[in-house]
Amino acid sequence: QVRLVESGGGSVQAGGSLRLSCAASGRTSSNYAMAWFRQAPGKDREFVAGISRSGGSRSYDDSVKGRFTISGDNAKNTVYLQMNSLKPEDTAVYHCAAISRPIPSTWPNVYDYWGQGTQVTVSS
Repeated sequence: QVRLVESGGGSVQAGGSLRLSCAASGRTSSNYAMAWFRQAPGKDREFVAGISRSGGSRSYDDSVKGRFTISGDNAKNTVYLQMNSLKPEDTAVYHCAAISRPIPSTWPNVYDYWGQGTQVTVSS
Protein backbone atom coordinates (compact mmCIF):
# COMPACT_ATOMS: atom_id res chain seq x y z
CA GLN A 1 0.00 0.00 0.00
CA VAL A 2 1.24 3.47 -0.89
CA ARG A 3 -0.18 6.68 0.52
CA LEU A 4 0.21 9.86 -1.51
CA VAL A 5 -0.31 13.33 -0.05
CA GLU A 6 -0.19 16.43 -2.21
CA SER A 7 0.51 19.96 -1.05
CA GLY A 8 1.46 23.34 -2.46
CA GLY A 9 -1.71 24.32 -4.27
CA GLY A 10 -3.19 27.78 -4.03
CA SER A 11 -4.41 30.83 -5.90
CA VAL A 12 -2.13 32.86 -8.15
CA GLN A 13 -2.44 35.38 -10.92
CA ALA A 14 -1.68 34.50 -14.52
CA GLY A 15 2.06 34.40 -15.09
CA GLY A 16 2.77 33.30 -11.55
CA SER A 17 4.36 30.12 -10.25
CA LEU A 18 3.56 27.32 -7.82
CA ARG A 19 5.39 24.19 -6.74
CA LEU A 20 3.36 21.14 -5.89
CA SER A 21 4.72 18.34 -3.73
CA CYS A 22 3.60 14.74 -3.46
CA ALA A 23 4.87 12.86 -0.43
CA ALA A 24 4.73 9.07 -0.60
CA SER A 25 4.65 6.69 2.35
CA GLY A 26 4.23 2.97 2.72
CA ARG A 27 5.85 0.71 0.15
CA THR A 28 8.94 2.38 -1.17
CA SER A 29 8.12 4.88 -3.88
CA SER A 30 11.19 3.83 -5.85
CA ASN A 31 9.17 0.83 -7.07
CA TYR A 32 6.77 3.11 -8.93
CA ALA A 33 6.73 5.53 -11.78
CA MET A 34 4.94 8.71 -10.78
CA ALA A 35 2.72 11.23 -12.54
CA TRP A 36 0.67 14.33 -12.06
CA PHE A 37 -2.86 14.56 -13.42
CA ARG A 38 -5.37 17.37 -13.20
CA GLN A 39 -9.13 17.61 -13.34
CA ALA A 40 -11.09 20.77 -13.99
CA PRO A 41 -14.83 20.99 -13.20
CA GLY A 42 -16.87 19.12 -15.79
CA LYS A 43 -13.80 17.69 -17.50
CA ASP A 44 -12.03 14.35 -17.53
CA ARG A 45 -8.88 13.78 -15.54
CA GLU A 46 -5.92 14.52 -17.82
CA PHE A 47 -2.24 13.67 -17.76
CA VAL A 48 0.09 16.57 -16.99
CA ALA A 49 3.56 15.12 -16.43
CA GLY A 50 5.25 11.85 -15.52
CA ILE A 51 8.61 10.61 -14.31
CA SER A 52 10.03 7.13 -14.72
CA ARG A 53 10.89 4.82 -11.85
CA SER A 54 14.59 5.57 -12.35
CA GLY A 55 14.00 9.29 -12.66
CA GLY A 56 15.85 9.32 -15.96
CA SER A 57 12.85 9.88 -18.19
CA ARG A 58 10.22 12.60 -17.98
CA SER A 59 7.19 13.26 -20.13
CA TYR A 60 4.77 16.15 -20.43
CA ASP A 61 1.48 16.99 -22.02
CA ASP A 62 1.94 19.47 -24.86
CA SER A 63 -0.13 22.06 -22.99
CA VAL A 64 2.49 22.36 -20.22
CA LYS A 65 5.76 21.72 -22.05
CA GLY A 66 8.28 24.44 -21.37
CA ARG A 67 6.29 25.72 -18.38
CA PHE A 68 6.08 22.76 -15.96
CA THR A 69 8.87 20.57 -14.64
CA ILE A 70 8.46 17.26 -12.82
CA SER A 71 11.21 16.03 -10.52
CA GLY A 72 11.72 13.51 -7.78
CA ASP A 73 13.72 13.12 -4.58
CA ASN A 74 13.96 9.43 -3.68
CA ALA A 75 15.61 10.22 -0.35
CA LYS A 76 12.51 12.14 0.66
CA ASN A 77 10.03 9.92 -1.23
CA THR A 78 8.66 13.08 -2.78
CA VAL A 79 7.76 14.12 -6.32
CA TYR A 80 7.47 17.76 -7.30
CA LEU A 81 5.74 19.70 -10.03
CA GLN A 82 7.19 23.14 -10.63
CA MET A 83 4.62 25.22 -12.49
CA ASN A 84 5.71 28.48 -14.11
CA SER A 85 3.94 30.95 -16.40
CA LEU A 86 0.60 29.73 -15.13
CA LYS A 87 -2.50 30.37 -17.21
CA PRO A 88 -6.19 30.47 -16.21
CA GLU A 89 -6.69 27.23 -18.15
CA ASP A 90 -4.32 25.51 -15.70
CA THR A 91 -6.98 25.87 -13.01
CA ALA A 92 -7.86 22.40 -11.72
CA VAL A 93 -7.44 19.95 -8.88
CA TYR A 94 -4.01 18.39 -9.28
CA HIS A 95 -3.49 14.76 -8.25
CA CYS A 96 -0.33 12.72 -8.07
CA ALA A 97 -0.46 9.03 -8.90
CA ALA A 98 1.79 5.99 -8.69
CA ILE A 99 1.99 3.06 -11.10
CA SER A 100 3.92 -0.18 -10.55
CA ARG A 101 5.64 0.08 -13.92
CA PRO A 102 9.00 1.56 -14.92
CA ILE A 103 7.43 4.18 -17.20
CA PRO A 104 4.38 6.36 -16.45
CA SER A 105 1.25 6.18 -18.56
CA THR A 106 -0.97 8.99 -19.81
CA TRP A 107 -4.00 6.78 -19.12
CA PRO A 108 -5.33 7.43 -15.57
CA ASN A 109 -7.20 4.13 -15.21
CA VAL A 110 -4.00 2.07 -14.99
CA TYR A 111 -2.58 3.80 -11.93
CA ASP A 112 -2.43 1.91 -8.64
CA TYR A 113 -2.53 4.74 -6.14
CA TRP A 114 -3.82 8.31 -6.04
CA GLY A 115 -3.53 11.28 -3.75
CA GLN A 116 -6.52 13.31 -2.64
CA GLY A 117 -5.57 16.30 -4.78
CA THR A 118 -4.67 19.93 -4.29
CA GLN A 119 -6.53 22.88 -5.81
CA VAL A 120 -4.72 25.24 -8.17
CA THR A 121 -6.58 28.40 -9.19
CA VAL A 122 -5.13 30.85 -11.70
CA SER A 123 -6.86 34.19 -12.17
CA SER A 124 -6.51 36.44 -15.20
